[in-house]
Amino acid sequence: MIKTIKVQDLAIGMYITLPVSWFKHPFLKNEFIIISQDQIDRIIDHGITEIVIDTEKGERTDAHPAGGPANVPPKTWTPEKLVPPELREAIHDKTLPPDKKSKLVYESSRVLVDRLFEDPKTENIREAKKSISEIVDMIIADDATSRELLKITSYDFYTYTHSVNVGVFSVLLAKSVFKGSDAHDMHELGAGFFLHDIGKVRIDPAIINKRGKLTEEEMYTMKSHPYQGYKILKETNQLTEECMIIVMQHHEREDGSGYPRSLKGEQIHAYGRICCIADVYDALTSERPYKQKLSTFEALKLMKEELLNHFHQELFQKFVFLFTQ
Repeated sequence: MIKTIKVQDLAIGMYITLPVSWFKHPFLKNEFIIISQDQIDRIIDHGITEIVIDTEKGERTDAHPAGGPANVPPKTWTPEKLVPPELREAIHDKTLPPDKKSKLVYESSRVLVDRLFEDPKTENIREAKKSISEIVDMIIADDATSRELLKITSYDFYTYTHSVNVGVFSVLLAKSVFKGSDAHDMHELGAGFFLHDIGKVRIDPAIINKRGKLTEEEMYTMKSHPYQGYKILKETNQLTEECMIIVMQHHEREDGSGYPRSLKGEQIHAYGRICCIADVYDALTSERPYKQKLSTFEALKLMKEELLNHFHQELFQKFVFLFTQ
């Protein structure tokens, strides 16, 4: 049964249809089941007052009165359905202007990573890596579209959006750093950058989406996601040297304050250093349940003045240059 309700009456478990276009709200899809209170809060924050629900596709569940996740079965995807056709069409369409191509590639990439994180089985990771390779080739060859990608990245806090943002930023930085060198497998680097947070699929969403400071136990769990990512790629036989380095080192810091191994200075590979910079930048410029986003200028200024000991300085300067060209 289709009916319209006030957003204040939304509840976890309801299947909703948003009344505005995709670029006017922070969600990847216009129709979905509400699985957290945070989604309801974000709908309200975006000024939506009424919303359509379908009681045949979803309903309120009282199984989680404290606001926990609804009893929604996990989605499964076949490799044939995993990659949105718009992604490859946009990448290979030479008639598309850079601004339109970048938007299509970006949004399709978010769909791809969202689906992969819902069902990260072997054949899906393999299929996703093929598409990521095509994205990498486009970024390397098409400077105009690459510049547009820097402008249109979305800044919500969803893991799939963050993964695409970090993937784009990292590939652009690697392109700048390794330009003219044949010593690096950019396809595997791209896969590592886009999948750096795949271990979060094994972390309780309540911890990832918590609207306050994590407890010591929750932080310990969160810090396990690099190793969980390593395990997923190893179990699915997709663990190349590049992917292993990036997944395991993207939270290491130059001053030794990072995790999981507290590596310091030259102990950290260039690939891990690149992903670290992109990861921190995106975290600062994205909305989070516990903070407001910073502008590009504010984020880079903070990274330079307060966090510079976290990064390899030459790589950080090259990263800053990406936004000043």
